[in-house]
Amino acid sequence: MSGTTMDLVLAWADSSILTPYVYPATWPEDYPVRQLLSLFVITNLGALVIYLLFGSLSYFFIFDHSLKKHPQFLENQVQREIKHTLKSLPWISVPTVAIFFAEVRGYSKLYDNIEDSPYGWFGVIFSMLSFLFFTDMCIYWIHRFLHHKFFYKRFHKPHHAWKIPTPFASHAFHPVDGFLQSTPYHIYPFFFPLHKVTYLGLYIFVNIWTISIHDGDYRVPFLLKEIINGSAHHTDHHLYFDYNYGQYFTLWDRIGGSYKNPSSFEGKGPHDCLKKLKESELNNLRNGHGEEKILGDNFKNK
Repeated sequence: MSGTTMDLVLAWADSSILTPYVYPATWPEDYPVRQLLSLFVITNLGALVIYLLFGSLSYFFIFDHSLKKHPQFLENQVQREIKHTLKSLPWISVPTVAIFFAEVRGYSKLYDNIEDSPYGWFGVIFSMLSFLFFTDMCIYWIHRFLHHKFFYKRFHKPHHAWKIPTPFASHAFHPVDGFLQSTPYHIYPFFFPLHKVTYLGLYIFVNIWTISIHDGDYRVPFLLKEIINGSAHHTDHHLYFDYNYGQYFTLWDRIGGSYKNPSSFEGKGPHDCLKKLKESELNNLRNGHGEEKILGDNFKNK
């Protein structure tokens, strides 16, 4: 969970659960060991809830289950994606908690009230846009860096096991990979002022977006097709490797020369592959029946 989320959730957990029921009275709420323990537990529980809740909603209500018939969809893939994620999340949380701890201790530029922003509401709205563009830029280069042959086989290759990903592949990373690609979200409030509730909203959005680009729904509003890096773009990244590294936008892929127009927009995507396979099976069946008819006629003639 994000630092803001941690800050807000930790305050709620302290007042409602931890202080009266869990920790000894000799441990004040700002005791560092207590904060670290609390952050570790809350981070893991929060990550699990968000991943399983939004992943399940996306899988059951958005993901096209016909894609499971694709030849590159692995046996027991969904179970494997979930298992991989559940094994990685606790390890990803270790360095993440260190950053949350620094934020909770007041080392970031997070603030509580709108009046604390030097630019008021304009500053809040601008920070939302700058957060998206800053993290998109950073993730592009981190992601591309992870595709270097030295790092790819050690850290990023496990995520590319899912050629036709489901929403549950969204967080199925090697722990080092998962942490590195989440780093831009965590470092932003150390460089730029950000309202805590805004950060919480952005955090939820980021997790839903990460799930959405793995959800197999390749539709993009027509006016945004050239701008948004959606599931169609990201699925091609899984299939063709060296393209569409971006998170939200196509901007950095275009700048970096790694943009690929999604194959599903050109009639060559996973659904088109399934359609051709089905047509091929039907033709084979028809040809088979035709051969049987010829053999039957010959037998009658004899």
